[in-house]
Parts: sequence; structure tokens; C-alpha cells
Amino acid sequence: MPPAEPKLCLVTGATGYIGGRLVPELLAAGYRVRVMTRSPERIRDRPWAGQVEVARADASDAAQVAAACAGVDVVYYLIHALGSGTEFEETDRRTAGVMAGAVRDAGVGRLVYLGALEPEGEELSPHLRSRTEVAEILLGSGVPTAVLRAAVVLGSGSASFEMLRHLTERLPVMVTPRWVHSRIQPIAVRDVLRYLVGCAELPASVHRGFDIGGPDVMNYAEMMQRYAVVAGLPRRRIVPVPLFTPSLSSHWVGLITPVPAGIARPLVESLRNTVVCGERDIATYVPDPPGGLLGFDEAVTLAVARVRNSAVTTRWSGASTPGAPSDPLPTDPDWAGGSLYVDERTRPTAADPADLWRVVEGIGGDAGWYSFPLAWRVRGWLDRAVGGVGLRRGRRDGGTLYVGDALDFWRVEELERGRLLRLRAEMRLPGLAWLEFHVEHDPDAGTVLRQRATFAPRGLAGHLYWWAVAAFHGFVFGGMVRGVARAAEKGS
Repeated sequence: MPPAEPKLCLVTGATGYIGGRLVPELLAAGYRVRVMTRSPERIRDRPWAGQVEVARADASDAAQVAAACAGVDVVYYLIHALGSGTEFEETDRRTAGVMAGAVRDAGVGRLVYLGALEPEGEELSPHLRSRTEVAEILLGSGVPTAVLRAAVVLGSGSASFEMLRHLTERLPVMVTPRWVHSRIQPIAVRDVLRYLVGCAELPASVHRGFDIGGPDVMNYAEMMQRYAVVAGLPRRRIVPVPLFTPSLSSHWVGLITPVPAGIARPLVESLRNTVVCGERDIATYVPDPPGGLLGFDEAVTLAVARVRNSAVTTRWSGASTPGAPSDPLPTDPDWAGGSLYVDERTRPTAADPADLWRVVEGIGGDAGWYSFPLAWRVRGWLDRAVGGVGLRRGRRDGGTLYVGDALDFWRVEELERGRLLRLRAEMRLPGLAWLEFHVEHDPDAGTVLRQRATFAPRGLAGHLYWWAVAAFHGFVFGGMVRGVARAAEKGS
């Protein structure tokens, strides 16, 4: 008898923090993998891109989701609308309903959802309430479903870890809200992934939720103090202030950390709840590894090492969408009849094209933008002040970019290694903006850097904005093309 074909697993949210890490784990375990994404181009640079099937689908489109689920054995539902505004609960409810119908109609054998721990006897935050509602919708699909309920996930690049890391590293003395005393049972991302992979082989009779957590239970203040010890920082002074509301707390977190207020608020609101495991039944089906689950200190040590070594494989910011599919591109013919402002600069350089490209691909984050640093910092501060992402997102990796990567307040929209990098602006603007770098070789001029900033204004405010900042372009964009070229020449 020929060996059975490996199960086919559909991973939704494959460009997100957990989904992007789950795919290679499933492949390593011998499963076939299909990923569902609205933008297939955003996974083309992933190391595993050539090993998976790709289904283009919007999670709210029933027909597209049904096509993605066809022939699938296991579906991993890793979609949530956190950070999409005040309507995230309705969005979560709608997309969960679409998936529940699709898996039922397709005859999927197993549905797996990563949700959140549900405290008993407490009023749930909107984020936890939505996670609980999604779990109920999926459990009601009629398909054998496993819901893994977790609290704070500890891993390089997760939104929760970035909040913890930046609050602790940047504030030796902290005035904090009362939620710092809520009890939490964090879990390392590698243990979350191990449980998710293990759920693919659960018996069909298993249809329920499971609490998952690491071996340590603590409050947020203790987490910050223990992080400080692991990171080699002095002990932090923490002064709780009960008057801090969730709204004030989220803006405070947004100012101190890279996590914008729109994502910080639901996370902060959830921290007021007690999130501790009430059972460990998952161990019956997915036994603990020989060395046991990773403790808080071990998980933080690994995460800090990956951040310092620029080895973060996925980040919370990677789940954002760089504009709708209908949004225009600066290369569109005649730009659909609309206005387009362009600042284009060219710089011949003695640098080798490979050295020039290395500087271009390494731009932003700790390397900066090679011109007028104060202007870039001020623009980042202004963006944060009006609810934008600012500059603090940095970059996932210090030297390599993927399409879809967040890069300070830009997003990588197009990448042709050695030749082209196009960034789309994600700061708050009255219009759409792009920044492009082209590395070219001219037979007469040698290596040439072409840099183009493009702005498509939206209404009168957009036109006024462009002319208000035009006087600074010589310092910012002119300095940038010169600075990038000089950096490449020094590295030649």
C-alpha cells in the first residue's frame, strides 16, 4: 500500500507574526502547506515561498475563502483585526463567520484557532471579548475545532514583547497604571508554535478550547523587573498611579514604544484582566518537550538575543497592509489623470553597484536616512502626535528587506534586489507618497543612484502640504542621495 499523502494545512494570516513563523514549522514537520493572503507578492521573498501553495483571498470574501479551503485537511485561523480601528469587533465577527461557513462546506477535517485566555468573573476588555466571540463562532462551525487560549506571547517581534522591551529599556523610573499588578501567565512563542503544529493530529473527537501558558505566573511589574535583569539593566522604579485610564495608558505606551496607540489600546485594556491558565489538558495530546516549557527568563533571553543580532523573522508590524489593492502606484500611466508631485535626483558614484545596493537595502532603522537627522526625528514625532506610526517601528532585519516589511514609517512595496527599492509612506499624510531608489550601471557614468520621491495629493490640503515642505527637500532628499552614495563609497 502506498504511503498516505501528508495532510494539507491552510495557514491564514501568513504575513502576520504567528502565521509567518508557523509555516516553516509545518513544513519541517512534513505537512503540505497552502497560505491564504490578500497580497501574494508579500510572501515571495520568504525563505519558504517556493515550498507552499498560495491562495489569494480576502478573509471577508466568502467565495475566495471557500476556494482557499478546497481540499484542505487542517485550517489555521490566525486572523484578527487588532489595530484596524474601533470597528475591529465587527470585522472579527464577520470574517470568523465567513471562515466557519467555508470550512463546513469544504469538509475540512480540523480547524485550529489561536485565541486569548478568558478570565472568569471579570468584565472582559473589547479585545478579549472579541477573541472569545470568534472562538464561539468557530466552535459552532460543525468542524472539529481546537481553540488555543494564550496570554502574552514572548518572542522577538511580537507586539506584547515590543511593549515590554521598550517600556523597560527606556524608562528607569516609571509612573504606571494599576494594570501592572494584574496576574499574567506568558508563554514563549516557540511553545505556542509547538502546540499549533501538534493540533494538526488531534483526534476528530476533540472539539474544545485549551488554555496554554508557560511555567511562570507574575504581574506586569514583575515582568518588567525580570526583563531588566535579563537585559543587564539596573532595577526599575515603578510607581503605580490608579488614575491612568486605558485611553491615557495607550497614548503613553504609544509615545514610549514603537506600538501605535491603535494597537496599544486593546492590548493595554486586556492587561487589566487576570489571564492565567485554568487547566493544562493540552498536555494530554501535545506532551511537554523533554526540557519542559520555556520559562519567562529563557524566553526573554532568546528574544533579546534575536533582536540584538537582527535575526527577527517576523514582527507584529508585518501584518499591516500597504494600501488597498485599488490604490494607485506612482508608475501608473498618467496617474489616472490625477496630480503627481515628483522630486527626482541622480548621483553618479565611484562605488561598486553591490556596495551601493547594500547601503540602499540597509537604509532606515538604526542606520538612519543619511540626511538631516533632526528633520526625520521631528517628522516622526509629529506623526506620533497625530496617531501615526512614527519612526520607532525600525526594521525587522538590519540588512535584508522583504516586500511587505515595515521600515520606520514606510512599507516596502516593491523590491528587485540589486536594482530597485520602492517604499510606500504610512505616516499620516493628506495624500499618498512613495520613495524609490534605483541602482543603475551606466557605461559612461559608471554606477548611478536614482532617487525619486513622489506625492499624490488628496484635495487642497494635499497641495498645500507639498508646497509647505518643498523648501526642505533640498536638505532632506538632496542630502539623502549624497549621503547614500558617500556611505557606499566608504564601503567599497
